[in-house]
Amino acid sequence: MNTLRRRPRSRSRDDDGPVEDDRLSPLEHDAERLIPPAWRRRTDGERRWPSAVAIIVLIGLQLMLPEHLTLASRWLLPVIEVALIGVLIAANPGRMVRSAGWLRRIGLCLIIVASIGNGWSIWRLVAGIVRGHDVGSAAQLLASGGAVWLINVLVFAIWYWEFDRGGPLQRALGVRQKPDLLFPQMTQPDLDRDWEPEFLDYLYVAFTNSTAFSPTDTMPLSRWVKLVMLLQSVFSLVVAALVVAKAVNALQ
Repeated sequence: MNTLRRRPRSRSRDDDGPVEDDRLSPLEHDAERLIPPAWRRRTDGERRWPSAVAIIVLIGLQLMLPEHLTLASRWLLPVIEVALIGVLIAANPGRMVRSAGWLRRIGLCLIIVASIGNGWSIWRLVAGIVRGHDVGSAAQLLASGGAVWLINVLVFAIWYWEFDRGGPLQRALGVRQKPDLLFPQMTQPDLDRDWEPEFLDYLYVAFTNSTAFSPTDTMPLSRWVKLVMLLQSVFSLVVAALVVAKAVNALQ
């Protein structure tokens, strides 16, 4: 990683140890500005564990759902997802540096399986409420609805993380300069030239889009991102509105 050495600050009489001056000379400042920000240059691969933890939480939430909100069997999709994420972790246990076509396909299979389960749970929950089926007590409905809503957030966070500029490995290589999601740090690179998006940034985007039903500080640039954000907002709005309305009605 390219960094610039800063000049030591002159020590005052009260100083007890070495300190550094945060100020750069005009020449050093100009040289620093010539270095592209981290998100536009080749950097170390992203750590695997944040996305792996999110997927494990997603699987746990799926196992907690009532039987009528799961596809075929409570264990079907979680077992598939555990197998897929196990392969991905084994291939890149630390930083994601190993790139292969089959690894990319496994990652895409994982998100497809999670998306199928998410779509099925939303459909079954909404259909049960609209048709007046027994969805349990208000507390049970809020618990299952909250789990479905949170699964929806995690699934779309993985979508954004997996496809923005070709995925985490392509971003680390700096292959694509044009972002699909424009983070605030990208518009002000002088604030932190070592910043680059990681999974937690995409999780934040998914969470805020599910609560505000629209982009907040991160803007979608590509049409596919706009479409995905639209779908996420619709899913979140429908689930939140119907679950809360049904729960309030059950309490009366």
